Amino acid sequence: MSQIPTNTKLLREILVAFIRNEVEKTGLKRVVVGLSGGVDSSLSAMLAAEALGPKNVLAIMMPYKSSNPESRADAETVIEKSGVQPLLVDITPQIDAYFERFPDADARRRGNKMARERMTILYDHSARWNALVLGTSNKTELLLGYGTLYGDMASAVNPLGDLYKVQVWALAEAVGVPLAIVKKAPSADLWHGQTDEGELGFSYREVDQLLYLMVDQRYTRAELVAAGLAERFIDEISSRIMNSQFKRRLPVIAKVSQRTIDHDFRYSRDWGK
Repeated sequence: MSQIPTNTKLLREILVAFIRNEVEKTGLKRVVVGLSGGVDSSLSAMLAAEALGPKNVLAIMMPYKSSNPESRADAETVIEKSGVQPLLVDITPQIDAYFERFPDADARRRGNKMARERMTILYDHSARWNALVLGTSNKTELLLGYGTLYGDMASAVNPLGDLYKVQVWALAEAVGVPLAIVKKAPSADLWHGQTDEGELGFSYREVDQLLYLMVDQRYTRAELVAAGLAERFIDEISSRIMNSQFKRRLPVIAKVSQRTIDHDFRYSRDWGK
């Protein structure tokens, strides 16, 4: 079965240059990033520090009262190691105030609200700091729709969106993200004991292999089965990709003119320079 290619040295060079170029072409010099203590946000923050200088990266920690204290400790370790600028914003007061009106809300609603609350904080401080919001969603999450629209999936620049989770792990270790963060079970830390793989129902390593063959290598369903992948798993992941397409594009605009944004008006933002 094909292995996902991961040239960490080249990836590092490409992504550092990408962050620097995409930020500077807007006329800005700084980014803000939500630092959860997980591997994705830690890698984004450390790549940005390398690209822009640590003083130009604001890492915002946004715990809720039920968040695992180890997550904050891991985030602080990354801040200390990378030298980025730290900010702590406890989201408990605004989350609890909102859900006082909706006490029957389930864990999914509460998790989505927390993710969107955190993103509003990032964009507020991006305006205060004259900076762009740096993304942390990886390719696996984006393809599966495993994220909150206008929450953790939102950003102005995303260096990790074309890296599968296994590639994130490899690059994070190469860049120097603390090994304890690289090795720990991925979790959005939305409720006690929550893990990504437990919620998804499969491991990142097994789904990354399928996604790589399906998306990058363009295997047909028959070829995937011949490669030894379970038909039920193939169908489940295919369904997830199709049903989450709306999360991976701009809102669909009804076309009523000759030049419609995202239909036939697609100039890049450096058009005219």
